[in-house]
Amino acid sequence: MQRRILAAATGLVALLTTGAATTAQATPSPHATAAAAIGQTGPYLYLGWGSPPKATDVMSATGTRQFTMAFMLSDGGCTPKWDGSRALTGGTDQSTINAIRAAGGDVTVSFGGWSGNKLGEKCSSASALAAAYQKVIDAYRLKAIDIDIEASEFENATVRQRVIDALKTVKQKNSGIKVYVTFGTTTTGPDANGTDLVKRGARAGLDVDGWAVMPFDFGQGSVDMAAATKSAVDGLKNTVASAYGLSSDAAYRKVGFSSMNGKTDVAGETVTLANFNSMISYAKSHHLARVSFWSLNRDRKCGSGTDADACSGINQGTYDFTKALAGYTG
Repeated sequence: MQRRILAAATGLVALLTTGAATTAQATPSPHATAAAAIGQTGPYLYLGWGSPPKATDVMSATGTRQFTMAFMLSDGGCTPKWDGSRALTGGTDQSTINAIRAAGGDVTVSFGGWSGNKLGEKCSSASALAAAYQKVIDAYRLKAIDIDIEASEFENATVRQRVIDALKTVKQKNSGIKVYVTFGTTTTGPDANGTDLVKRGARAGLDVDGWAVMPFDFGQGSVDMAAATKSAVDGLKNTVASAYGLSSDAAYRKVGFSSMNGKTDVAGETVTLANFNSMISYAKSHHLARVSFWSLNRDRKCGSGTDADACSGINQGTYDFTKALAGYTG
């Protein structure tokens, strides 16, 4: 996505201030999402740019208890670092995660994104890639991970297979962990690369908890984004059903989507709050495995001194999309 490219290109770092770091996890509030649902929801929170909000303030304002922390990348080799440059532990990313957990929430860490060095490419084998994933899982005692496979990592068949094989190892070594795989899409479902990825997963016997598409940046001009999202997820459902030999209902429960709130990177595309609410209703009717959006940083209207990475570009209340998503439990 172009805005993810901008993040790497500008190198703007707007670190948010969180509460004191602690590894203790408080008793969840009555509004907390059931532990079994970890990873199902949670907007992407990116600490590299876009004036990221304080996560615990968002929790208080919206009732959300889940966040998808982005992005875990390669340091140029097979070592995972936040954005490829910030230390895995001991920095603002860790203190943010600690604060979320202390307030009764939890996180899914997302590997990849559009820009930067990808672990799937820089790690030379599936075993090395699995070890890199495991290092992050162990560092944060993660219950869920998201593999946001894009750009050259997505386009290379050898790398797609490496990711699949590494995730199978992760599943074998971490009982109960949720694994989500997120990738781009056409308006009618996965393209050839996405279809191949799902088929490789099925052939390997990889039990992905949720295959999710990113239904935006279609490049087709004016698009009904709610309708396009539903059509894209229907196509993904068909792909997963065929590859894994599942019924339509069972396949819906193994798929999902990650939208983009407000104006996307492409002219003619705008996800309104009404669009997003329609998408969530659709998700509820089919019990989709995962619903998210890019990004929490943008979940507010634009104002003086802000840029496209810090606001949605539409008239909205602060955190309206996060509030809409907070009640989704599948």
